[in-house]
Amino acid sequence: QVQLVESGGGLVQTGGSLRLSCAASGHTFGGYAMGWFRQAPGKERQFVASISGGGGATMYADSVKGRFTVSRDNAKNTVSLQMNSLKPEDTAVYYCCSKRAYYSSRRLDEYDHWGQGIQVTVSS
Repeated sequence: QVQLVESGGGLVQTGGSLRLSCAASGHTFGGYAMGWFRQAPGKERQFVASISGGGGATMYADSVKGRFTVSRDNAKNTVSLQMNSLKPEDTAVYYCCSKRAYYSSRRLDEYDHWGQGIQVTVSS
């Protein structure tokens, strides 16, 4: 059974940084692309960043490009999202997800497994 567990969320001031981590279990981690999505209150879940199974290909939403960095450690079955220069509009519940394919996607419906989500709040 695939399990994804996020950690590292919390409250931070505008301009600050947070690092989210997602620990995966129950599948051959390196064969799965990983993604991060977020959902603010009253809004749809939206793509943030993703990374291919080997880590060589990444994608970012325009709103986070240059501020966020996604990475993975296949030896430790973890994927991380380093978030710098945080803004109040980054406030949301952040979800880690996995896709049963090598290459990732921006499409929410292409991901097979999801974590429970973790709150990130950026105060102004």
